[in-house]
Amino acid sequence: MTIENEDQLDKLKAAGRLVARTLKAMGEALEPGMTTRELDQLGRAMLEAGGARSAPELTYDFPGATCISVGPDVAHGIPGDRVIQAGDLINIDVSAELDGFFGDTGASFAVPPVTKRVERLCRDGRRALWTGIRAVRPGADLNAPGREIEAFARRNGYSLVRNLASHGVGASLHEEPTEIATWVDRSDRRKITEGLVFTLEPFLSLGADWVDEVGDGWTLRPPGGEPTVQYEHTLVATRRGPLVMTLAE
Repeated sequence: MTIENEDQLDKLKAAGRLVARTLKAMGEALEPGMTTRELDQLGRAMLEAGGARSAPELTYDFPGATCISVGPDVAHGIPGDRVIQAGDLINIDVSAELDGFFGDTGASFAVPPVTKRVERLCRDGRRALWTGIRAVRPGADLNAPGREIEAFARRNGYSLVRNLASHGVGASLHEEPTEIATWVDRSDRRKITEGLVFTLEPFLSLGADWVDEVGDGWTLRPPGGEPTVQYEHTLVATRRGPLVMTLAE
């Protein structure tokens, strides 16, 4: 969607703040011995207390309030009886509808103790996202963030998953512009327009450039099981620069 007035912006901020606070609380609650279902129940309770509805449930009838993927799975994991272990790399994706507007955010969390290699991957996953965010401005190529993210990945020895992309968001969970690459896509001639609402969500990996569905209809995993992280924010492009909607504070 394209933001047209302050009321829309305020409602989008409210949705974004709620999913961000939910993600933060879930990340802080992560500990060995809990199940992914218990973690999802925490997320559901926070969203419902804030008056929101789970976007994946609402939009796709997803079997959970949030997506929780335990490595080597990287996206769309179904909450269940899986017990979280020390050393796990876990991705949590939280999206919700509040008062007709959608917020979408995600992050990867390493459950200590983990290797220095995985710690660095998580750190650089966050850096890759913010490298892309800084390239967002009206009039720029829609693929400008992807060019910056790929340059960052190459400089630091990472690959990017290329069959998972960013997307428009706001009035629905997934909308135009679709398939926003977080890598160089020379075929994409689209421009960022003022007020455009979209996500950025690079999947930075220690070698994977593709993910496959594992057979449950949802969960995605690199064929080689390479450690992979995702960090995601919802943004609005403005003349003053990108506004990040999914900050907890």
